[in-house]
Amino acid sequence: MYRILTYRTFRGISMHIISYSSARGRFKQVLDRVAEDADYTVVTRRDAEDAVILSLDHFNALMETVHLLSSSANAAHISRSIDQYRRGETQKHALKDADAQKTAE
Repeated sequence: MYRILTYRTFRGISMHIISYSSARGRFKQVLDRVAEDADYTVVTRRDAEDAVILSLDHFNALMETVHLLSSSANAAHISRSIDQYRRGETQKHALKDADAQKTAE
């Protein structure tokens, strides 16, 4: 395998760190690890800004979060909903089958 460091941030999130030289020689393995682990890897570069490799699914999830929080009204609504959930102020509802509704119409 290749040399990869695991670093734990102050929020308890771990990330993988690899040098550009190591990543270049094992690029397929780096990509496979990112895709399989639903994780990301930081690629360090000498005399240049570091870069991050992450799976498309992870990237899309981040972009969806950015979109949902880009509206201050939507962000406030989400925050209130999370607070309600934490206080136990939730209700269970049966899910509606969208296909069954279309057939009935």
